[in-house]
Parts: sequence; C-alpha cells; structure tokens
Amino acid sequence: MHETLVILQLHKIGFEKVGGCKKNQRTALEEAIKILGLIKCDLMEPDAETVSAPRQLGKYRIKRGIYTEEQFQKNYERNTPSPRNRDFRIQGRVQCRFSWARFRKIILKMFPILNWLCAYRVREWFLNDIHAGLSVGMVQIPQGLSGVLLTRLPLPVVNGFYSAFCCSLTYVIFGTSHHISIGSFSILNAMVADVLKTLNFSPILTANGTFANFSDANYMKSYMEALTLTASTTFLTGIIQLLLGCFCLGFVTTYLPKTLIDSYLTAAALHVIVSQFSFIFGIVINFHMGPLAIFYNLFQYCVALPKANATSILLFLVGLVMLRISNCIKITYKHSPVAFPMELLLIITITIIANHVHLHAESSMLAAKMVPHRFLPPTLPDLSNLSRIVAHAFSLAIVSYFLLIFVGKRYACIHNYNISSNQELMAIGLCNIFSSFFKSFAVSCAISGTVIQEKTGGKTQFAALIGTSIMLVVVMKAGHFFQALPNAVLAAIVMVNMFPFLEKFMDVPTLWRQDKYHFVIWIVTFAAVLCLGLDIGLAIAMGFTFFIITVRSHRMKIVMLGQIPNTDLYRSLSDYKAAAEIEGVKIFQCCSSISFANMRHFKGYLLEKMDVKAVPLDENEMRALISVSLSSTGMEKKDFRCACVCDPPEPLPRIPYTEKLVKRLHRDNESSSSSLNLIRWSKFESKHSSGTLTTGMLQTQRAQSTAIRLRAARPESGKKKDEGERTWHSSDPGVDTSTTLLCQEATEFSTYPVHTIILDFSMVQFVDLQASDLLRQMFHMFQNLGISVLIASCHLSVIAIFEKNDFFDGCVTKARFFLTLHDAVLAALEQNQRPEIVELSAGDPEQELDEGLTEEQKERSLHSGNNKDISSLKITGSELLNEEPISDLFRTYSLQSEAEMNIFQQYDAPPPEPGDRDEEWEQKWKYARDP
Repeated sequence: MHETLVILQLHKIGFEKVGGCKKNQRTALEEAIKILGLIKCDLMEPDAETVSAPRQLGKYRIKRGIYTEEQFQKNYERNTPSPRNRDFRIQGRVQCRFSWARFRKIILKMFPILNWLCAYRVREWFLNDIHAGLSVGMVQIPQGLSGVLLTRLPLPVVNGFYSAFCCSLTYVIFGTSHHISIGSFSILNAMVADVLKTLNFSPILTANGTFANFSDANYMKSYMEALTLTASTTFLTGIIQLLLGCFCLGFVTTYLPKTLIDSYLTAAALHVIVSQFSFIFGIVINFHMGPLAIFYNLFQYCVALPKANATSILLFLVGLVMLRISNCIKITYKHSPVAFPMELLLIITITIIANHVHLHAESSMLAAKMVPHRFLPPTLPDLSNLSRIVAHAFSLAIVSYFLLIFVGKRYACIHNYNISSNQELMAIGLCNIFSSFFKSFAVSCAISGTVIQEKTGGKTQFAALIGTSIMLVVVMKAGHFFQALPNAVLAAIVMVNMFPFLEKFMDVPTLWRQDKYHFVIWIVTFAAVLCLGLDIGLAIAMGFTFFIITVRSHRMKIVMLGQIPNTDLYRSLSDYKAAAEIEGVKIFQCCSSISFANMRHFKGYLLEKMDVKAVPLDENEMRALISVSLSSTGMEKKDFRCACVCDPPEPLPRIPYTEKLVKRLHRDNESSSSSLNLIRWSKFESKHSSGTLTTGMLQTQRAQSTAIRLRAARPESGKKKDEGERTWHSSDPGVDTSTTLLCQEATEFSTYPVHTIILDFSMVQFVDLQASDLLRQMFHMFQNLGISVLIASCHLSVIAIFEKNDFFDGCVTKARFFLTLHDAVLAALEQNQRPEIVELSAGDPEQELDEGLTEEQKERSLHSGNNKDISSLKITGSELLNEEPISDLFRTYSLQSEAEMNIFQQYDAPPPEPGDRDEEWEQKWKYARDP
C-alpha cells in the first residue's frame, strides 16, 4: 500500500514536469519505479543493532467462554466414525472385484526381488555387485570345507555347497535385506552337534585329531542316522520359522531397541572369535555349548596350548596384518567408498602357495578325503523322531531368525532402507526347509560374508547371487585346489570381519551419559548372551528389555504447576521461579498414563501434597454407604427378605468409595489434650488489610471435629502463611474482605484452604480399568472434604475409555472435564468467588451468627442428600476439615444426636489479648458474653 502511494506521488511530480501526454506519463511512471527501487534498497540495508536484536513474536488475544467437554460436544458436532469401525452387514449380494493395484502390491510383498530388480541401476551398481560377489564367493568355499572341526560330523562335500546355493537363491527371491549373505554359522553348527548326543553318536573326528573307521558297518549305520537326525532338525527348524512368519509373529522385533541388537551382536562376535581358536592354534577340542560354555572352551584351549601349531599361528598373524593394512587403502567408485579386496587376494595367494609348498598347517584336505560319500541325492527328511528334537529345533529357529534380523537391521539402518520382519522370518524358514533336503545344517546370516559383501560395495542381492554361483562353479571344477588352504587364513578373515561389531564397546560410556536404562539393557544383554549362550541369553535379554520398557512407560511422574502471572501458561513450580500457585487451587500434571502399576503412586502423591491420608471405612460407615446406594437406586431397604431362587440375582450396589480422607497429624504441631471447649480469638493481617476471625473448639466426646466457614461480603485473599510458598491471588485486590473460621486450635492449617484440585491429563494416553475405579473413588473422597476435582486437557480416547469403564455417575460427570487447563482454573475461581453468602448486620452479631450457623447446617444437610455434581460444592468448597471427618452421607446415619450441634449457637469468648488490640477492628466487631 505504501509503495503504491509513493509511486503515485512520484508519478504526479514527474507528470507535472514533463507534461500531460501519455508518452510522458509512461516515462514519469518508469522513473518513479526506479526511484522507489533505490529507496527500497536503502531501507533494506540492516543496521548492526537490527541484526543483533531478537525478533519480536506476535501477540494474540482470544475472548471466548469457558468450555467443558460436555458443552463443547453440544456446540460442535463430531465427525462420524469411519466405515471400518462400523459393524459389517451384508446387504444384498456379495460382489467380488479384482484390482490390479492390490494384486501388484501382494506380488511385490511376496517376492521382494521384484522391488530392486525392476529398479536396478546397471551402470552404478553392476560393477559393485560383481566385486562384492567375487569376494563373498571365494570366502564361502573354505568356510564350507572347514565345518568339520566344530561339529566333528563331516557332511558330503557337494551336499553342503548345493545346500548353500539353494539357500542363497531362495533368500535372493524372498528376502528383503540388500546385504545379507546366507550360509552356515559356526555357533549354529555347534548347537546342532548337541542334538547328536541324544543318539550317543561317536564323532568321526576325535579330540586327538584322528578319524574314525568308516569300514565298520555299525559305525556307518550310526553315521547315516546322524545325518538323518540333522536333516530332521533343520527341516523342523524351517517349519517353525515358516509358521511363525505366517502368524506374523515377527512384530516382536519392533519392541527390541537398537541397544539390545548391538549388544547381542557384540557377544555373538566374541563367540565366533572363540570358535576360531581351533583354526588359529591348529588344535581340536570337545567344543561345548550351553551356559558358561565359552569359559569352559577357553580353559580347554589354554590346556591344549602347548600342542599348538606354530605355522598356523604365523599364518594367522600374517593374514591379520595384511587385512588390517588393507583398511588403509581407500578406493572410490561412483562417489562411493569401496574396500580393497584383500580377502580375495589373500585366499588366492595362500592357496597357490599351499598347493606348491607344504606349510605343515592344519587344513580341510584330510577331513574332506575321509568323507565316505561325495554326494547324497536330496530326500525328504525323516519325521518319525520329531518329538525328540522339537526343543532343539525351536531354539535353533529363534537364534537363526534373530541373528538374521539383527544383522539385517544394522545394515538397513546404515544404508537407509527398511526390511520386513515377517518376510524375513518366512524367507529364512524356506531356506532351512531346502537345506534339510540335502541333509545339511541349519543356516542363518553368515556374519563374515555379510560384512564382506557390504564393505566391498554390494548394493543388492545380485551380489549374493553372483557369489553363490561362483562358489558352486569353482567347487565343482577346482574344489580340491582350495582344500590345501590353511584354516588359519580363514580364521584371520573371520576375526577381522568381527571387529566392526566389537567396536560397539566404545558406545558403552556414551550410553551411561545419555540413558541409564539403555546402558543397563546393554550390560545385561551382553553378560547373558556371553555367559549363557545365544539362545538362553537372548530369552533373558528380551525378558529384561520388556521389563524395562514396562517399568519406564508406567513410571509415574507428577509435577505441581503454577501460573505464569498475567498469562494462560502453567509451568512447574520447581522449575520456574515466575510460576506461582493459585489461591485455593492445586494443579497436578500427570506425565504418563495411569494403570494398575502406578495408580498407587499416583494416589499417594496426591494425598501427600494435600496433607491428608486415606483411612478405610468401618463396618457402620460401609453399611450406611450401602443403604444410601440402595435408596438411590430405588431398591427396598429390608433387613430380612425372601426371594425365589429362580429369580435372577439382583446386582450388587455400587459403592462409590471404600476409604475416607483424614488430616495428617504432625507431632511438632500436636498440643496436649483438654476436656474443655477452648475458644480463641486471633486476627491475621492480610495483604489487603483484611481481618480473619478464627474460633477453635475441641470436642472430646467424639472423634469427629467440625469446621464451618461462614463468608461475609466476599471471599478474601489472605496473607501467605510461608514466605517461601508462592501464591497467585485471584481475587480483586481492591476489595476489603473478612472471614469467620471455626476450626481446631491445636491443628495447623494453611491460610488458604484448597477448594479445587485440577488434574492436567494432557500427557495421559490411557487409563485402565483399575485406575479408572481408583480415580472415581478419589473424586468422591475429596468431594466429602468439600474439595472438587477437575480434569483438564483430557484426550477423547481417554474419555471413551472412561465411558466404557462406567466411570461417570451422578457425582462424576463430564462437567468436570475441561478443554484446557486455563478453562479449568477459571471455572474453579469463578465458582469459588460466587458462594452462598451469609451477610452479617451490625445490629446483633450474636443473632446473625446463630442464623448463619443454622443456615449452614441446612446447606450441609442438603449437600449430604444431593451430592450430585460440582455445583453442589459452592458451600462445602470453602470448608476446612481436620482430624477424622466422616462422610456426610453416613454422618446423618451414624450420628443420631443431631441436637448436639446446637452447642455452636452460643459462644463464651474472652476479649482479645492486649497485644492484638485494634481500635478500628474492635469498633467494627462487637462481642457479647452472656445475654
């Protein structure tokens, strides 16, 4: 707008100078625009002060009424629920429609290979996949030949490689990870060896390194039974995984944090490293599995260390140094880092040397030559002995799957893609089923092969397909050539590829500083898996993690809020100095959901802050409460009643609460008991020069004490009792008010009695059934003390839970629920400022006081009869009870001597003490002793 005025003004000046023709007008307009541009550029040059000054945010002012949930739902219509939430009703004939989009989605979900195959980038990914496939394929060859040293059960050589090829091909089609390399895992093979102990099978490779005699017919029969049992175990493992995937139980991995995954893989890497000691030292031991097996194996290695092969140790160190040096060589292709193929170069080089020079190191050549069968045709596994191996198969299925999904999630997070847990479960199940046909071991993620495939630049599963194809071709044509490769070189390759998982030890100090819960999860998982094994340790780690998640999600945190003056903002009183407590209002913010696990803490915190305690009702009080409930439901009150057994039983009466709230007695404030009725006059100076008249009476004949507060004129805002306590006065500061209190002398009370408790439920996601019942009881218990409880910012889903749990009744209604916290505060202050007023005239104060007390007794009786909603708290909201107040519902039932209340109608009061004299105050109030 201002720019337009400037242009018009400049245009007018230029028009006056150049004349009135259209051409001159156009010229003048162009000059005006140029001048405006120069002016605008000058104005846009910022000063140093302008740059450094913070930007002032805008202000807003909204004027609206106070909304409760009930009023808001009446004024604003809610959206109808979606059709999926409605009851399904068949109307007319059923129509079947075919959708190409849905069919395509199902096919892509069942066959994930189509997702990356259709979007394959040949120029960018092909060479990387070729490079990674060559490295992985060459490493899988010696791994397949060296499994005999752990299981001491050599499989037919060709069967093992056929099984690896079929499993890799199956995972390429059905797997969702781009970097997983499927193959045998040394720890899983050792777990399968435990199954063979059930047959008392004598191992082929003994502890001293000699082989059994296959010429013996009995031993050959035992060997074939061992192969059959191994195939059955692998088949049952695949079936269990397939069934778990069909029932979509892979979602369990969603609740496992990254901390558990890293800790589990770190412990598994240590297990793998210990299993490679047989290759490093060239010794064979009875490899154990189970609790504390790693320490037992380490002890056996230490005992057999004098028999170690020096050549194997030297080859291991040479390979380890070369692999570590290769990490310093950086290769970049297509702006992506690619690792130097040192594994490929090392295997080929050492294999050529070993075939020409006898290295006197342990290799797989002798074990491969002793296998009686080079190839066994695929057959269906034997299902007759499934009952003997079901426990072992289930353990293998769990470890195999979680090892696969943990490694897959690790690299999916690094390369920013997602994997499907259920699809991975079905994929590994199919892999194990195909592996059982070749009498092979259970397969999972080959950790070393996966690390090699990722660091050498593999982008898709096409690298795994190339690797397994190269492996099968090389074994068929030149398998005997790689049998001379020393096992120590393979151990060096495996150990170096375990180092990325061991680097997670460096994250432990960071976890301690950032999150103590995750630190404990990491330590417990690592210790359990390392000491108890991959199966039992995984179960303990998962159970402990679920326990920590449950405790953390249900751990109740409640803070008291105060108002930032002159705003609608509420912050914690302990965190902000500007936050001040509102007179007569306590605001509590629940920072978590309320359930059976934390509801006791929630109740205890509220009672502690309100300085009250809960006492169970006695038998008479419960009977009175039940009679009131029966009368409210219209049922007959009879001590003796006969009914037909055929009649349906009547529902039990609903008891609103089973406890009552009493004032906590503090020893420091306790005074000696007296049998006399003490009357004490005291005056408290308030902030606005208002006086408070306190009359205390102690009644020794009954355990109950009565406190009645009569208001004259308007409610006051008195002086703070403790200077350390911040109070935000809500009443009008210009009004002089006075209050008459009748309370117990010896009990210390706050100058400002609490009339409203507000619960901020903005952070509460759900309230379960038991917590709903407890919350409803607290509503009733606080209302009997004359304290109303309001709830603010409660989500609609929580209100729906309250409705399902029969939370609402005649006392607890939706009128207590407010949209915002500020609405609840304004409603509480408004109701507290508009009580039923008893005006005292200057004529006869004693008579007016009697009338006021009589009226108060009527109102209390009316309140005990109704006790319906928040509007009935206008009188009792300002009452201050102590000792053991009994509910008004059963006070009229249990206290028969109602005439004793007349003792309040006459008062014998001594004059004020000399130190408390005030002429104006004495002129305003006159007191008479006896009439």
